[in-house]
Amino acid sequence: MQANIHPDYHPIAVTCSCGHTLSTKSTINGETLSIETCSHCHPFYTGKQRTKSNAGRMKEFEDKYARFKKK
Repeated sequence: MQANIHPDYHPIAVTCSCGHTLSTKSTINGETLSIETCSHCHPFYTGKQRTKSNAGRMKEFEDKYARFKKK
């Protein structure tokens, strides 16, 4: 490893908007990093993610294009 060419790698505190804090290491300037979502509040990780069923999507599509149906 060459001397004086690598960035400073130091510990920082990462704070989420939900209030969860964790420690990691980074090369960014400063002691803290603020983020919007983390694994404690993001719906994908918490199991509260909602998805539409295919039947609902098809009904929505058919309703949208019903006026173009040939009679």
